[in-house]
Amino acid sequence: MAKKVVKKKKLKLIPFLIVLFIISGLSFGVYYLLHMPIRNLIVKNTTYINDDLILELGGVKDYPSFWLTSTREMEENIKTSPYVIDVDVKRKFFHVLEIDVTENKPLFINNSNQSVVFSDKTEIPVSEEIDTFRVPRLINYVPDNKYKNFIKDMANIKKDILGKISDIEYKPNDYDKDRFLLYMDDGNMVYLTLTKFDMINYYNDVLSQLENKKGILYLDSGNHFQIKE
Repeated sequence: MAKKVVKKKKLKLIPFLIVLFIISGLSFGVYYLLHMPIRNLIVKNTTYINDDLILELGGVKDYPSFWLTSTREMEENIKTSPYVIDVDVKRKFFHVLEIDVTENKPLFINNSNQSVVFSDKTEIPVSEEIDTFRVPRLINYVPDNKYKNFIKDMANIKKDILGKISDIEYKPNDYDKDRFLLYMDDGNMVYLTLTKFDMINYYNDVLSQLENKKGILYLDSGNHFQIKE
């Protein structure tokens, strides 16, 4: 009786190694790509809030993975700052993240409750200030029916003019219940009424005509200047 010979199958080692090498290479490539760090961070349109704080709130100060960083989570975290109304984070070529910020403009410090007041009417305690900025102080109480319009008008004052105002006082008289007195850093005083509050934006133009004289500028009515004696 003939004896059966069992042939052993030879393991094709080289093709197996090639496949293993390809899988390992692809896995390493994907891992490397996913964990490549952010190469550059661009923060746009910030004036009042420090760029470093934006990066810290967004969790990208240490340049983490470009692809594993959630832009939506970044936006939500950055918007927790009272200085931010909105933010848009976009991925750009060459592993660049662009952070476009819409700021909430700080307008004044309300001495009545020691708070910083922003253009969207948000208020935070002075002790929680998170950046250095120059805004005037509202030194006395303003009735609620005037306060909202006052904030709205303050939001329209140019930044360079806002920085020249030291104090603001609500100062109505018998003829005008919307009257305010602004104390300027240069020693001048300016009377304004809510319906003409934007006139203060022309302060630099008026100042150039005063020939370094100090006094009271009446922009609430009459538009005249009274020289200090």
